Amino acid sequence: MRGLLVGRMQPVHQGHLQVVKRILEEVDEVIIGIGSAQLSHTLKDPFTAGERVMMFTKALSENGIPASRYYIIPIQDIECNSVWVAHAKMLTPPFERVYTGNSLVQRLFIEEGCQVTAPPLYYRDTYSGTEVRRRMLNNQDWESLLPPSVAEVIKEIDGVERIQHLAKKEVSELNTDQSS
Repeated sequence: MRGLLVGRMQPVHQGHLQVVKRILEEVDEVIIGIGSAQLSHTLKDPFTAGERVMMFTKALSENGIPASRYYIIPIQDIECNSVWVAHAKMLTPPFERVYTGNSLVQRLFIEEGCQVTAPPLYYRDTYSGTEVRRRMLNNQDWESLLPPSVAEVIKEIDGVERIQHLAKKEVSELNTDQSS
């Protein structure tokens, strides 16, 4: 049996890794759908699809998960929810079960007759992309939330500097703030 896990993975953290391990206890193979693949270089979505694929590939390898057990597929958003599931199915190998914590994605797959499961969360208050990005922005310990190989990828691409730079207000915004 093959399952599809859908998420933004911004960035890949220990929680994602634990979810994949648990899913692989239920299915033979997992397709990891890198959601919102077209988005990058924003505070909410700072990493490119390629960077997220690299993060996941290295983290899975580092944890002894053989490449024969997973596929990593970037999935772009489209501006028409009624056909998004067909779009995702076109990009991925066939699957029998869908795993996602996103209520919209859950609803779209349910309406298409798919078996949908909310993946078990692993210390969600600590292991979340939002928390990792917040810590990066505030120069706090973010590396302990990630597999070591993912932290190395983020360092390689200057991910912390990217997030901190993106957080700065543009000169035009500063001028507006001063005139208010």
